[in-house]
Order: sequence, then structure tokens, then C-alpha cells
Amino acid sequence: MAPSRIVVLISGSGSNLQAIIDHCQSGNINGEIVTVISNKADAYGLTRAEQAGIKTNVLSHKDYDSREAYDEQLAKLIDSCKPDLVVLAGFMRILTPNLVQKFKGKMLNIHPSLLPKYQGLNTHQRAIDANDAYHGASVHFVTEELDGGPVIVQAKVAILPEDSAETLAKRVHEQEHVIYPLVVKWFSEHRLTMEADYAVFDKHPLPAQGVDYS
Repeated sequence: MAPSRIVVLISGSGSNLQAIIDHCQSGNINGEIVTVISNKADAYGLTRAEQAGIKTNVLSHKDYDSREAYDEQLAKLIDSCKPDLVVLAGFMRILTPNLVQKFKGKMLNIHPSLLPKYQGLNTHQRAIDANDAYHGASVHFVTEELDGGPVIVQAKVAILPEDSAETLAKRVHEQEHVIYPLVVKWFSEHRLTMEADYAVFDKHPLPAQGVDYS
């Protein structure tokens, strides 16, 4: 089975990118990261990619007059890499419908909450403020709805009485680094697909919250 060609989009430190790089290098993922693209030239994830010998591209959104113009160029750049899978790893941009449609069924995102709870930003503090017993992370297929595509895997983290947003985020990140490479591995083994509005794993439809990895 040929290795999957993976394109990763980042905006920041790239810790999830690093986790995926490590699993690709160890052979746990039957895939090759062919390009890492960032909308920010100072993203540390670019350094991580370069240290691993992976090609990088910077495509700054500040160089474009509209979201549509930026995403049109981004789609061309991604397409030129002939990807089997596009991984959003802390890419802090809301994607236009045209871009999402172009890569539908082969674009993944990770979100720091137990979706459908807390779409958007500041999820850790929102979970604490709501007195939730658990918080966590979700890996999902990307659709036009922000953080709303079919969930594949979730990992729960207990919220402790003394937790701050920072301490909770640290434990959630640890789980992200486990479940994101796992989902990429499944995709690279052709065990994971997306139907109209749900994910399918080993030919079985997954429930709305995906696989519970807790």
C-alpha cells in the first residue's frame, strides 16, 4: 500500500504536527508529510518541519484582499502537492466553503473540546466556567460548519477543582498528541472514510461523538 501523501496546515507552534511527524518517521503511520503550509512566517511549526526535512510554504493571509482570494490560492498550493489527506493542526483560519468542498472527505481538524460543545475559541475556560466534569479533544472531518464536521475520536480529560485554563489545556494537549496521529494512521490505512454527515471506520458508521478514546 503506497504511503499517503499528507499536507499539514499550521499557524503556530506545531505540537500536533510534531506528533504526526514522529509517528510517520517511526513507521506507525503509513504516510509522508509532503508539505507544511503556514499562514504565519514566524510559526515554530515551520522549524519543526525543516528539522525533519519536510518542505515548507508560507502563504500569508495579509497578502490577500479577501478570505476568498486567499483560500483560492491556498487551494491551488495544496492541490499542487497531490495530497491524499489534508491535516489542520492549529491552522487559525475559518475556511471558505469552496476550499472545504474541494477537499471534503480528506480534510481533518482537531478541536479542544468534546464536540458539539464549545465550538470556536477559549474552550478550556468555557468548560471550567460551566462547571463541567469533563473536557477534552475531538478529531473530526472538516465541513462548511465551523468545528461541526463528523467526529471520529474524542478523548476526555477530568476537570480538577484547582484547574486553570492553562493547566487544563496542558492535559488536553497531551491527549491531542495521542488521538490525532491515531486518526491519521487509520486514514492512511484506508480504514476511515466520510459519508454524507457521518464518519465510517472499518465499514461501520461511527456514533455522533465518534470513538471514545478515554
